[in-house]
Amino acid sequence: MKFTRRETLILAAAASALSVTGIGAAQAADGEMIDQAKLMAPDGLPDKVLGSPDAKVTVIEYASPTCPHCAIFSNETLPEFKKQYVDTGKVKFILRPFVRNVLDAVVFLLAEAAGDDQYHNVVDTFFKTQDQWAASDKPRDAILVIAKQLGFTDSSFEAALTNQDLFKGMETLREQAINDFKLEGTPTFYINGKKLSGEKTIEQMAAEIDPLLS
Repeated sequence: MKFTRRETLILAAAASALSVTGIGAAQAADGEMIDQAKLMAPDGLPDKVLGSPDAKVTVIEYASPTCPHCAIFSNETLPEFKKQYVDTGKVKFILRPFVRNVLDAVVFLLAEAAGDDQYHNVVDTFFKTQDQWAASDKPRDAILVIAKQLGFTDSSFEAALTNQDLFKGMETLREQAINDFKLEGTPTFYINGKKLSGEKTIEQMAAEIDPLLS
């Protein structure tokens, strides 16, 4: 099973646009400060926020589902990070889509279609199963299998992939990150405006966050 012509027409723009930007794994030096007010005004899609809205620290992550470094953070660091900082009300965590290719777009379109309550579960599941679908010679089939385990049907899957408004919103969000927030790769984090690049351990995250909590 291949992507339908309609799906391809809607999603193909991501691949062609990103071939120009040259975005890859994050390589930039850490420490640059970005205006927090601008960071908190995403252009294109509303944020999906985890944690207390009154938390002293805000952590924004731009992630791509096909990025192996993003998967390492999601699978190895994020569960403990949520336990120590998000669930305790110390940190407000925002995961933002950064679409590097068609498959990234598909995963985030599915997450959006699943609704706010299931959004993070969908993204987390695709990070956990990245080796099953990201390099598959039939990626649509592989993604559909996982989507059905998450409650999608053939029809709801197809409807999610053809939501052009959401796709355009993700494109806008990506361009803002590149042009305004100096994002050069994924994953990229902004901790109260401080830019950190590449997957981080819980110890590295704690070293940045703990001084802000005192």
